[in-house]
Amino acid sequence: MQSALCELPDGNPPSTEIQKILAQCRTIAVVGLSPKESRDSNRVARYLMEQGYEVVPVNPGQREILGKRCYRSLADIPFQVDMVDLFLNPTRVAPVVDQAIDRGVLVIWMQLGIVHNAAAQKAREAGVQVVMNRCIMQEHKNKAID
Repeated sequence: MQSALCELPDGNPPSTEIQKILAQCRTIAVVGLSPKESRDSNRVARYLMEQGYEVVPVNPGQREILGKRCYRSLADIPFQVDMVDLFLNPTRVAPVVDQAIDRGVLVIWMQLGIVHNAAAQKAREAGVQVVMNRCIMQEHKNKAID
């Protein structure tokens, strides 16, 4: 059995599709968001908020991050989110992808260093777009999305 830690992405949407994703998905649940300002998850979430996205923190150990209520899991969010942005160890991705599919999200975005091809394939089969091993902040800056 291949380790999820060594996987390379089996595919990502083309740049034009990533640009559409960034333009259309305005409510983003950030799973694994850290309250520590020095962490990538916190920096990326702050950047997204500065760009006008609605960020929904998901971290079971916190009540509030970046001035926003923090939810224990995707299942606990009482409203629809467009995208799930994952800052998780790849070994923890599959159950979160299952929750995202159940919630009917449009996109699952796995940050740099996060790849889980089996979970991505399951999501794609459910009609969910998947981006793996890419930083949403870098992609946004590269695309100059309004």
